[in-house]
Amino acid sequence: MSVNLSRRSALGLGAAAAAAAAVGVSSPAEAAVSGPARIKKVYEKEKVKVGGMWHTHMAAVDANGVITPFVEDDADHVTYGYSVQKLAVATAVLDKVDRGELTMGTKLDLQGDIILSGSGIYFLQGTYGDDLTVAGFLTAMLLVSDNTAVRLCGRLVPALEINEILAAKGFVQTRVIPVANPNRFYLGVTTPREMHDLLWRLANKTLLSPASCDFMLRVTRGLSGYHDGVRRVMSSLERERVATKYGADFNDLGESRHEVGIMFDANGVPLLTYAMFAEGLGDPENYGATHPAVEAHAKIGRAMIDNLPPAPGATAAKVAPRSKPQHFKPVSGG
Repeated sequence: MSVNLSRRSALGLGAAAAAAAAVGVSSPAEAAVSGPARIKKVYEKEKVKVGGMWHTHMAAVDANGVITPFVEDDADHVTYGYSVQKLAVATAVLDKVDRGELTMGTKLDLQGDIILSGSGIYFLQGTYGDDLTVAGFLTAMLLVSDNTAVRLCGRLVPALEINEILAAKGFVQTRVIPVANPNRFYLGVTTPREMHDLLWRLANKTLLSPASCDFMLRVTRGLSGYHDGVRRVMSSLERERVATKYGADFNDLGESRHEVGIMFDANGVPLLTYAMFAEGLGDPENYGATHPAVEAHAKIGRAMIDNLPPAPGATAAKVAPRSKPQHFKPVSGG
């Protein structure tokens, strides 16, 4: 329905109906729904429109600051995480940093024979041999989903050790899949509920040390990261309130398009987590913003940012606001 309503149309519909039409909902009753209930309605509508098989967990803080699920759609389904799983890989590497076995400045050489194409930046160089810090290649892996960075992680934390670290942190299903080479692996599987647990512990600085959590959040909230999905129809200031990670691939069921993340208020208080895994989709080889599931993520993301719960007073008092926005600034050529 067009939002360009004439005065006559508005009078015919009634003021409430006209207002509902203007924001793209079908009835005044639907427009009156807000908060997590509104997000759930948008999610269910988009899921039906897109089709495929969705496995989703969404949760928001209640008035007491307790994180409470409002969408649990096959949330314990074990599925291939694809690049979403890079959050778990980064967690394992940073756990070794926290224990003093690595530092963020530990360096590895970028060898030409480990280069992977697909997503990322390193395969674009064409010339290799760089000395890369842990901080550098983790940034590439989390911000632009660099695939070669996964192999760099494997050189420092073998597959079996990654799984041991994840198990020690209480994750039962979230695993990488080892191969013959101990330092390489497939990204493996997770569940929406376990990914929510990882995200919420990250948001509250209990997954890793506060410094390591801050690093992961800073990168995943970065404005040079992924914008096609949940963050697409947001301002730059809204986008930096969302820590997000995207994953896409295909298997025998069809295409998979996943996105998980955390939303914060303007003061940095975490208010909501989302873990959306969709598989069995169509539109193969479309990894862009026009894929139907990615377009659905954008609509759901707008609904989430517009319907965040208020920050509980006790929680808000504990979280310091960000010092200043990290939005884009002009860079001179001099």
